[in-house]
Amino acid sequence: MPLFIVIIGILILFLLIAWWKLNPFIAFILVSLFVGIAQGMDLIRVVDSIQRGIGNTLGFLVIILGLGAMLGKLVADSGAAQRITTKLIARFGIRNIQWAVVLTGFIVGIPMFYTVGFVILVPLVFTVAAATGLPLLYVGLPMLASLSVTHGYLPPHPAPTAISTMFGADLGRTLVYGIIVAVPAIILGGPIFSRTLKHIEATPLKEFVNPRPLSEEEMPGTGISILTALMPVVLIAMATLAGLFLPEGLWITKGLNFLGNPVIAMLLSVIFAIFSLGLLRGKKMKELMDSVGASIAGITMVLLIIAGAGSLKEVLIDSGVSEYIADLLKGSSFSPLLLAWIIATVIRVCVGSATVAGLTAAGIVLPMIETTGVSPELMVLAIGSGSLMLSHVNDSGFWLFKEYFNLSVKDTLRSWTLMETTVGVTGLLGVLVLNQFV
Repeated sequence: MPLFIVIIGILILFLLIAWWKLNPFIAFILVSLFVGIAQGMDLIRVVDSIQRGIGNTLGFLVIILGLGAMLGKLVADSGAAQRITTKLIARFGIRNIQWAVVLTGFIVGIPMFYTVGFVILVPLVFTVAAATGLPLLYVGLPMLASLSVTHGYLPPHPAPTAISTMFGADLGRTLVYGIIVAVPAIILGGPIFSRTLKHIEATPLKEFVNPRPLSEEEMPGTGISILTALMPVVLIAMATLAGLFLPEGLWITKGLNFLGNPVIAMLLSVIFAIFSLGLLRGKKMKELMDSVGASIAGITMVLLIIAGAGSLKEVLIDSGVSEYIADLLKGSSFSPLLLAWIIATVIRVCVGSATVAGLTAAGIVLPMIETTGVSPELMVLAIGSGSLMLSHVNDSGFWLFKEYFNLSVKDTLRSWTLMETTVGVTGLLGVLVLNQFV
């Protein structure tokens, strides 16, 4: 019966979001109430559980996601993202243009939310395609594969960060494993797959036919642009490597662990960006703070959706559903990584949002972390892979891609949906292979 209640709850979640177009945060709260009451919880206890789930989820993430949005905005407004793009294209040449945009998408995609990265980089893709005469999807899809994979797999993006926190996974290790798994997924879903799509005619959204790029004088240098965009990754990776190779008690180990704490890494990166991309380039502090303030508006709803998913997770635990699922899975020979991927895939197909799919799946499979002894970091990546699968008409990313590239629904399914499915399947295979070595 508990499992049946969860299935009905997820079905209701799907109907509320996809069919009735209800705001996902409200839908999560309603489904949390339904699951708790259906499980026989006291009404006041259900409300307390929802409040606790929201508070526990947001406590850590508000800092990470808020600072991440600020960093992404500073990188974008300063022209650092454009500098990285143009320099890589110049270095790689037209022959290897796909690898240039893949690397651009990866570098810019790590600190920047998917939608922000999409809106910033796609006009540059239009410019590159026009200048080289290459098919638009041949140039654009590799970059979007990079953006999508970093969004689904890697901290500090919302779902991977939230799931890592939920599972007690080490963020640095998750980032390192995620990069290992991401590389083949991006290559297959981007440069290789896009070469099969030359027959699909895509045209730029008319507003971006002649986008005005920043001038050389307006953009920061290449080195400082890359360093600023990747600083969180560098600091977190240094702490992870220190934990693996240096004795725990050394002062340098403690110092690197402090600098590599995700909160400190993000804070230092934002402060560095304010100076490197702002004050040192003659911008006024008020202008920079206005930009930073505007960045938060873009993540408000993301935070609420994550909070709603946290409330459902807490109700699943407090009502005993998680324990029930754990008991069912005891002694099962079915791979917990594969099961987590399947659950995330099913929810992704039903609900559309990768973030919602990842967080909902995480709440369901949470007991498996303790009962099976599986690596929590790999579970984060398995869920992340599943959450990217089979994007279709109920996913905002699907429509963003369709409208910007002026495609039919059929051609969007043949390009975007197949690309997302390719990176999702490749990600699962990468996780299963990596599981043999960690």
